[in-house]
Amino acid sequence: MTAVIFDLDGTLIDSAADIAANANAVLEELGLGALPPEQIRGFIGKGVGNLIGRVLEASGMAAEGPLFAPMMGRFNQLYETAFEYTVIYPGVEKALAELTAMGCVMGICTNKPILPTHAVLRHLGLDQHFAAVYGGDSLAQRKPDPAPLFATAGDLGRAQVIYVGDSEVDAETAENAKLPFLIYTEGYRKTPVHDLYHDAPFNDFKQLPGLVASLMKG
Repeated sequence: MTAVIFDLDGTLIDSAADIAANANAVLEELGLGALPPEQIRGFIGKGVGNLIGRVLEASGMAAEGPLFAPMMGRFNQLYETAFEYTVIYPGVEKALAELTAMGCVMGICTNKPILPTHAVLRHLGLDQHFAAVYGGDSLAQRKPDPAPLFATAGDLGRAQVIYVGDSEVDAETAENAKLPFLIYTEGYRKTPVHDLYHDAPFNDFKQLPGLVASLMKG
């Protein structure tokens, strides 16, 4: 049987608006001006620490200066309920149901911290689909190190593993793990798809079960 492991932000859910609003709320609490949401969107993918560092740099501050710790702490405090604007991408729930009917088991491997990961999955009613969930702080390593992906796969206990993500970090993680990778092209990626490691791209979740079935036969 096959395990299908998903990234979360930019893959199953569009959470960029909430992440940007959360970051800007903390900036304003610290007496700094808000940044354009699209600029903050470009910082998503490598974990909260990287996001905070990039936000501070964009605000004219040192990435690891005296504001890093208070901003990180406050951001994480707000992050567990930051899903006012977060939505599931179209077709995700049907695709997950079809994958379950195909006999697949599913997991999450994200750089989002584990507490907000569980919180948003519960809030959106997606938690029932995933037998293993790893966040960016579940292990000492985070993506693109393959360790979290291997840990998720180990918990799912399947010989065949397929990873599904949207970003450069996800592509690098899959390549480091030497696992098949399906890339959702409507997420937060900035690099052209053809320049990234992948087995197949898709822009509609209606395509996903068929792509997984093709890799299962391969």
